[in-house]
Amino acid sequence: MSKLKKIAVLTSGGDAPGMNPCIRAVVRTAIYNNLEVVGIRQGYQGMIDNNMYDMNTRSVSNILNLGGTILKTARCLPFRTDEGMELAYKNIKAQGIDGIVVIGGDGTFTGALRFSKRFPDIAVMGVPGTIDNDLYGSTYTLGFDTATNTVIEAIDKIRDTADAHDRLFFIEVMGRDSGAIALRAGISCGAEAILLPERATAIDELIENLKAGQFNKKSSSIVIVAEGDKSGGVYDLAERVRGQIKFYDIKVTILGHLQRGGSPSAFDRILGSRLGFAAVNALIDGKSRMMVGLEANHIKLTDLEEALTQHTYKLEDDLMQMSEILSI
Repeated sequence: MSKLKKIAVLTSGGDAPGMNPCIRAVVRTAIYNNLEVVGIRQGYQGMIDNNMYDMNTRSVSNILNLGGTILKTARCLPFRTDEGMELAYKNIKAQGIDGIVVIGGDGTFTGALRFSKRFPDIAVMGVPGTIDNDLYGSTYTLGFDTATNTVIEAIDKIRDTADAHDRLFFIEVMGRDSGAIALRAGISCGAEAILLPERATAIDELIENLKAGQFNKKSSSIVIVAEGDKSGGVYDLAERVRGQIKFYDIKVTILGHLQRGGSPSAFDRILGSRLGFAAVNALIDGKSRMMVGLEANHIKLTDLEEALTQHTYKLEDDLMQMSEILSI
């Protein structure tokens, strides 16, 4: 058992629905175990700027339903330097902090791992908070479920206007390196095609499939494109298809940052609470340089270095096969 007395919590990188429930769980679990808690505003930038404040149970009242993060977030280039990291450490030590819960994605974990290796007297525990669902060691990451539901709701509405006007919509969703959102949303919305970073896009095959849909009297078509698809971008793709398909009015919609916002789903509220609770308990047990995740509905600890090295969560083979068969 560790002699932990005071911990801090921060959110870093891209925001994700579910971060606030996680912060709430960290704060209240720590206080239950007689630990002091400090909130660090704006991620690692807050460590460098000494932008920290004491938190109590009331600090996290009525935040379960809030999107974003009450601690704010920022990307911090100075933290990548030796000087910036040294200043952050001095501020952490001056606050009497023994351990830190960091909520974020791979960039956040990279910073946490470097910091912990350089200053091993500060325990570090990671919580996967990213809508991309691309971290090894957890079947689901915070925000993925909410973001996917947001995309589904948007596509359902776009389908209405597509049907009304016999239109073909190319819809770009987030996922620079992961097609997790695109794949699940595409299956859920009956997309005619789903373009993913994980597999090559055959433009000729896409065009033939869209022509077959028109031959089968489909009144609309939806093509979902993950932003990391290698076909050259959604506008370029739409132009290439427009040159060969004349029977559809072709439109492009980029859903963009609306996918990050909104009240977290029940799943993300519970997941955030579970992971925050587990992160504090792992620190109390003397663990460090690890990530708390969820696999087979059980909490699992993964070494931070392993989570970063393995990195990308593999898309399910059955979903990949379904995405092609069910769109016929």
